[in-house]
Amino acid sequence: MQTTDMQALFLEGCAGTLFAIYHPARPRRRVKLGLVYLPPFAEEMNRSRRMASLQAGRLAALGIDVLLLDPFGTGDSAGDFGDARWEIWREDAKTAIAWLKERSGARVGLWGLRLGALLAAEVTSEAAQPPACLLLWQPILSGDRFLTQFLRLRVAAGMDKSSEAETTKELRARLWQGEALEIAGYELASPLARAIAERQLAGMLQRPEELPLDVLEVRAGDDPAVALSTRQLLEELGNRKRRLRAHAVSGDPFWSLQEITVAPKLLEATEALFRA
Repeated sequence: MQTTDMQALFLEGCAGTLFAIYHPARPRRRVKLGLVYLPPFAEEMNRSRRMASLQAGRLAALGIDVLLLDPFGTGDSAGDFGDARWEIWREDAKTAIAWLKERSGARVGLWGLRLGALLAAEVTSEAAQPPACLLLWQPILSGDRFLTQFLRLRVAAGMDKSSEAETTKELRARLWQGEALEIAGYELASPLARAIAERQLAGMLQRPEELPLDVLEVRAGDDPAVALSTRQLLEELGNRKRRLRAHAVSGDPFWSLQEITVAPKLLEATEALFRA
């Protein structure tokens, strides 16, 4: 069920004004909880807006305050995508957490999708006071591998042209030399590309041990299993984490499909986590 009193607002970030949508809790829980949502990268963000909005509404109906954030250079926030930097996004997340804490008086957790999950994990690992929880939707495990996949979009787009075909190796070399590249309509700056390539999820989930961690994946099939790579990572963490849960649900990869798509079972599974 969707809330009817969601509010669009602007926050002052370290590099410019940030756009966000606030879904206030209704009814208020006895133990207050808030979630800041960090979106995925580039066009995946737009394709996922419907899912994020639906989930925020359902969580608000459970009594959870939710803030959906457009980091600097994305969505309706200030700046162009080419101006975005990982360090700025990290500070934007902290700004959103502080705002939601002050507004709701709640303990605040982080919820990230795809590359947003990687960012959420890093913010969590560096926080002096850990967030209330960490919810990762379809998390990127390797920033370097993700960057290669993003570069392939440009390679694929150039295959029909008469000019000499580009390779991901060549594109990466140009980025490393400081050149900005336009990929799928987005200008990717060299510093952002380098920062993404350096991130690995495994190193960001070691601490704090007491942090509740939930990983949800959308996969094909009637009875899907969590991806092997994700399962291996979580097994390594299992002995150190007091509360770690991972589930796979059947659905379509809504973040990658051109037509806006919903994964109902992911909405239901996420809601179930917070009903407990």
